[in-house]
Amino acid sequence: MLTPWAIHKLEGLTLDYMKISCVGKECYGFVAVHRINFALGTFHALLAIMLLGVRSTKNGRAAIQNGYWGPKIIGWLGMIVLTFLIPDGFFVTWGNYVALIGAMLFLLLGLVLLVDLAHTWAEYCLEKIEFHDSRAWRGLLIGSTLGMYIGSIAMTIVMYIFFAGRGCSMNQAAISINLVLLLIVSFTSVHPTIQEFNPQAGLAQSAMVAIYCTYLTMSAVSMEPDDKNCNPLLRARGTRTASIVMGAIVTMLTIAYTTTRAATQGVALGSSGAAGYSQIHNPNDGGEHGLVTQQPTGRREMRAEALRAAVESGALPASALDDSDDDDDDSDDGRDSKDDERGTTQYNYSLFHIIFLLATAWVATLLTMNVNPEAGGVGLEGDFAPVGRTYGASWVKIVSAWVCYGIYTWSLVAPVVLPDRFGY
Repeated sequence: MLTPWAIHKLEGLTLDYMKISCVGKECYGFVAVHRINFALGTFHALLAIMLLGVRSTKNGRAAIQNGYWGPKIIGWLGMIVLTFLIPDGFFVTWGNYVALIGAMLFLLLGLVLLVDLAHTWAEYCLEKIEFHDSRAWRGLLIGSTLGMYIGSIAMTIVMYIFFAGRGCSMNQAAISINLVLLLIVSFTSVHPTIQEFNPQAGLAQSAMVAIYCTYLTMSAVSMEPDDKNCNPLLRARGTRTASIVMGAIVTMLTIAYTTTRAATQGVALGSSGAAGYSQIHNPNDGGEHGLVTQQPTGRREMRAEALRAAVESGALPASALDDSDDDDDDSDDGRDSKDDERGTTQYNYSLFHIIFLLATAWVATLLTMNVNPEAGGVGLEGDFAPVGRTYGASWVKIVSAWVCYGIYTWSLVAPVVLPDRFGY
């Protein structure tokens, strides 16, 4: 939507109803980006509302999440068409305020998930090493840690050589602060006090955080304007093309990972877990047995009463109640016997769509971050859309790296500061 080809095509599709090309100081090409993302965000918001309270696939509304793909796609496309009937002023306000807030929340969520991934990966490798004495996992953990540290140092050296020349004080400060923070978190992760409260903390986690934050810093300095001759990438068209393509690929992969991981976090982000079951004690087996709290009706009720009486008398094992319930579910509602969401959903459906709503706000903000509608729009350079090529966009990435370091450091220090919360 930010390229001349797309803008003119869009004007043709709207039968010249929308004049998107720049005329003087009026330029609304960036509004098309907000229209499309607003339509998709609204689509997810409506689904989130429709799926409130759905806890299993037995709920009739669960089919909205897991099916009806044709109507959903048609509805989404219809929303895109309707957004072009909304005045441009609405999207200027939306992009400057509402979408910006959503983008900040999504970015923060992504940083939290990155720190979580770092800890999860290291703990998984340590578990394999401890319980299976696996040399392969030990080599993988050590190799990946060294590789990520080497990558971080290599990117830092490249940044100092190409982006930190004379007069590039901003780049020099950003690169140096990133290097200092990298060393601080690495030292903190192996500090004796940290190890005492969390023995699984170590360089493996800090290496993953370090390479991601160093990449953010390198991305920031490589996408800033070249008004001070501090960005050599913008002086070569081939290099510029490669940087735009690689930046787009990495950005989309990051967004895809963040949305799918955050939206399907299960119990951690609001899944009901085993909320649909109650635990009762069976005196015959001396243990715990889960019974569905849903009340059966008709023939199923009579059969359930008979089975319950047989279990209480000892004629049948307690597991017969589970088998009976599974058989009844399959025969009565015709659902797949392998459906793992009959008792409770694996993730919160409404939260799933809220995460994607925030993602649309982040994409729209990212693509239009350097747009100034009062100054004539996106400032296209040939067939290229210089997305994010502003000092503001660069500082967003730099500060995001600092915030990520802060979140990771807090995850290390928290067990020391709040031992009661982590005493288990």
